[in-house]
Amino acid sequence: MTETPQNFSQPRSEADVDTESLLKSLRRKEGTWVEWGQACQALQKAGYSPQAIFEATGFEPIQQNQIIVGGQVYASAVSAGVPDAVKSHFERKGSDLLYEFRILTQPERAAAAILSVEKGIDLDEARDVAKAIKDFSRLGGLPEGFTDHPGDAIAYQSWKLARQKSDLQERSRLIARGLRFVHSDDARKQIERLLTDFSVVRTIPAPLLPVYRLEDEDLPRVLPVVGRLPLTKADLQAVPVVDAIEPFGMVKFEGAAAWVSIPGWQVVLTATDPVVLWCDSQDLPTPLPGRREEVLVVVDRAQREWKSDRYFIAEEADQLHIQWSDVLPEMPLLGTVILIMRPKKILDEAYTKDYFGSRPGYDGWQTEE
Repeated sequence: MTETPQNFSQPRSEADVDTESLLKSLRRKEGTWVEWGQACQALQKAGYSPQAIFEATGFEPIQQNQIIVGGQVYASAVSAGVPDAVKSHFERKGSDLLYEFRILTQPERAAAAILSVEKGIDLDEARDVAKAIKDFSRLGGLPEGFTDHPGDAIAYQSWKLARQKSDLQERSRLIARGLRFVHSDDARKQIERLLTDFSVVRTIPAPLLPVYRLEDEDLPRVLPVVGRLPLTKADLQAVPVVDAIEPFGMVKFEGAAAWVSIPGWQVVLTATDPVVLWCDSQDLPTPLPGRREEVLVVVDRAQREWKSDRYFIAEEADQLHIQWSDVLPEMPLLGTVILIMRPKKILDEAYTKDYFGSRPGYDGWQTEE
């Protein structure tokens, strides 16, 4: 019997899904890739995270996404109507090609699937085919000589790009591509004219996209907030484990919740199960110098082993307390304090520098300095 993955949250509809059978089928790669995609989707709906499915079956999250989306495109194309040969072809392979057709409408998906089998297109060509069909559909009307056939859509894209090229080799490549995919006779004539007409149509280049790549220190981490002390053990445990969805750290949560964004410092990014509570700066085991203010306390609930150089969270008299002990405490630890964050400093910087400048470094105690 399959062991439940460690990062699996309680399924929402396990009674309706035979998860053990699905996991077993995926491990053995039984059936077609379309059935694999359906199984992955069913497991995700039952509460399994993509990472949990990967650990149990070997299907990487990126592969799961491809076969799930590809399977949806396959079903959409089949519903729209495709020949049996096309249907049979994509039952055996082609999830990566169909994934590229996800941006198309249902009739366009069917047409693109048929064209891809007829022309034997590869993955790189599938991306271009999808873009050409989508761009063609956005035109106000059909260009002169071209029809709404997907082959003519690709031919039009090739014709348009070829007219903009002065380099004869690149121009010839685009003309050959257009002639390969063109469907109608009038469209073919339009492309063949470029074999003798070498005039170049100048166009305004598209502006550069405002792209910025995040670095680790730029990417904050969104953490759930437990509340303000005094709190209880039940309050701490009521906040569920939050799985960030990469690559941008997006989080999902069902029900009412409060969230706070913490800068992407290393101690925050490496925490396994961090949550946030807040309290008065004077209520900490060692009151902070300066004026009284609210501070955020980040606690990693996964760190429950006592260390003499760490503060921890424990329950005493039915309330949570931030504590420190130089010997192993008798009460169970509920988490380790990894960060205390003060609000943005407005004035009086001198006291902080004087206080912290002479203290030894501590990787779990950070200030705004």
